[in-house]
Amino acid sequence: MAGSPRASEENQHSNQPNAPTVSHEDILKIVHATHYDPHAVLGLHPVTEGERPVMAVRAFVPTAREMFVVPLTRRGAGKPVAMQRIHGDGFFEALIRPRSRSFRYRLRAVDYAGNTWEFLDPYIFPPLLTDFDLHLFGEGNYLKMYEKLGAHLREVDGVKGVNFAVWAPNAVRVSVVGNFNAWDGRRHCMRVHPGAGVWEIFIPELAEGELYKFEIKTRNGDLRIKTDPVGFQTELRPANASIVYNEMRFSWSDAEWLQKRHQHNGLESPIAIYEVHLGSWKRVPEENNRPLTYRELAHQLADYVKDMGYTHVELLPITEHPFDGSWGYQTTGYYAATSRYGTPDDFKYFVDYLHQHDIGVILDWVPAHFPRDDFALRWFDGTHLYEHADPRKGEHPDWGTLIFNYGRNEVRNFLISNALYWLDEFHIDGLRVDAVASMLYLDYSRKEGEWVPNEFGGRENLEAIDFLRRLNETVYAQHPDVMMIAEESTAWPGVSRPTYLGGLGFGFKWNMGWMNDFLRYIEKDPIHRKYHHNDLTFGLIYAFTENFILVLSHDEVVHGKRSMLDKMPGDLWQKFANLRLAYAFMYAHPGKKLLFMGNDIGVWEEWNYNKSLDWHLLQWDSHRQLQQFMRDLNHLYQKTPALWQKDFVPEGFQWIDFLDSENSVVSFIRRGADPADEIVVVCNFTPVPRYDYRIGVPRPGFYKEILNSDSELYGGSNLGNYGGKYADPIPWHGFEHSLSLVLPPLAALYFKRADLT
Repeated sequence: MAGSPRASEENQHSNQPNAPTVSHEDILKIVHATHYDPHAVLGLHPVTEGERPVMAVRAFVPTAREMFVVPLTRRGAGKPVAMQRIHGDGFFEALIRPRSRSFRYRLRAVDYAGNTWEFLDPYIFPPLLTDFDLHLFGEGNYLKMYEKLGAHLREVDGVKGVNFAVWAPNAVRVSVVGNFNAWDGRRHCMRVHPGAGVWEIFIPELAEGELYKFEIKTRNGDLRIKTDPVGFQTELRPANASIVYNEMRFSWSDAEWLQKRHQHNGLESPIAIYEVHLGSWKRVPEENNRPLTYRELAHQLADYVKDMGYTHVELLPITEHPFDGSWGYQTTGYYAATSRYGTPDDFKYFVDYLHQHDIGVILDWVPAHFPRDDFALRWFDGTHLYEHADPRKGEHPDWGTLIFNYGRNEVRNFLISNALYWLDEFHIDGLRVDAVASMLYLDYSRKEGEWVPNEFGGRENLEAIDFLRRLNETVYAQHPDVMMIAEESTAWPGVSRPTYLGGLGFGFKWNMGWMNDFLRYIEKDPIHRKYHHNDLTFGLIYAFTENFILVLSHDEVVHGKRSMLDKMPGDLWQKFANLRLAYAFMYAHPGKKLLFMGNDIGVWEEWNYNKSLDWHLLQWDSHRQLQQFMRDLNHLYQKTPALWQKDFVPEGFQWIDFLDSENSVVSFIRRGADPADEIVVVCNFTPVPRYDYRIGVPRPGFYKEILNSDSELYGGSNLGNYGGKYADPIPWHGFEHSLSLVLPPLAALYFKRADLT
């Protein structure tokens, strides 16, 4: 390829001034940086001198006083050829008669201070994007667009450098700017691929770690300096330049985990998720209260999660975001792991290490909206490119953010490719899609007249619905063993049902209804609970309509809602007893589980993203005992198939008695795949001990008490059933046998029938 540093022959050239071989109009477009195809003008081009064919080498270097072409031969650099200044602003040309078609050269520049530097001409390299790539992108099916768009270290014809590509269809000109060109947008103008609106350039000899942005000239003449939408790494806030990253360097060691994940059915497996905000889980007070790095977190978090018996961690968004107070939910860098805790390789190490310790990693992902920060996606090429132009469709009234235009192929492609990026390149085990309800409804948080009906006059956002279905179909087609989770707070039907049945295609849905009902119930003084018994039992009416995850998440311990422990009524003892009871009921209820960090040690304060959890509370017995209870509950849950094997079918659950509102007691059975695998659960939601409380059971025999949340080990009163009870041949609750139990105050009991043969 012309221009790469391999050559053999000396070359002839003319020292006589020549008339420019390019039009004055093209020269002015280059000088003023408005040419949509600078490669057609700059670089190496065949022309004629008189009637003789020659090669024209053209360059535009605004800071150069003199320019030279340095031919490259087998013996090294040849004699420099002075270039003729064609335009006073730095446009140069030289006519050369090479002895070979494989003419190679470097450019040498001398500035007005006498400084000299050499570089390879970027305008002699061909584009790397193919017509097929661009076709797929235009129709919204370029699922691996991150392999070409953005900044990629490449070797072209023996030359190492970086290939840049960005979508900006309405721009007049796009340039790459950085320290390497003094942030001068005239220096590395990109070529556009007509019809696709994608701009591209290969800049030789750039390396990993270079800072860069895109300078975009709009149709009305404005200049916009933008962070790369597909940038893989960015500067630490408040700086926001993209950083060239070597995405091929990291070596993974989690093959065993991925193979095991592929063989396992998440719907019929134990899932107990520990929700984490990486910046506030634990800090280093000796070092100005800094957060832990990804690599520090890998070891400390894996040790904690493994010890506590959780199966997965779910991370609040780790995509790049400028404002700490958004907790990551206002994303500006969808393809960049935040630099707050290290590099992308450091985050890969985090995931890899957790996988090696049998812990899955789920990411919160935010395709519902993006912030207005001017360096990011907003008004990207001088038009509403990623967002809707109509504020009734394009602006989110609750969060002051912008809404993606899901009807645009390239925008849909950008988001679906981003989901695959985290699954492909970071081995993520699942995505929890944030704010799905806000995507589904055109009138979400809007008053009459503030929204636009769909084409049928309805309130459903048909474009967003289509996007979500395509997203889930695509993800599950390529990664059938991951988890796609919807945070959806309405009664929209079929969120976790296949698209071919009319569903949205998610694998799981957060059960926000259960969470609201249960918290409303458990926060009440026990004396009043009997009047709100329906809040405790209502969730079972719809428990099997979706694949639910029961959540007590970060959203429930902020903004004046109080911490989980502080929500509990009563004195200190009762608060801890209520909380143990709440968790035991949650873990016995059908559905997978999620608990936010700090809930398992009983923090008193609401979550603060800007400080560490109050780990010092573990110096007190009550907090240590709560933690021990959660440790035992998680490990018991994992080894008890009846608590998770049939979470999503009615056969996995049977009420014994849900009508005892007067005593605020419920009892039920959980079943696994083996019909004989049964757990009997009894919960007493009052501080009154109940003696000779009889419940029916399905079989005769000895029922071992495998969990008692009132055990003295957990800070309880140690009231119970001496390890278990034999069933009496007394019919009760429609069963042939029954148990006479002691129900401890504010406590849950789990029983398992023991095989005594």
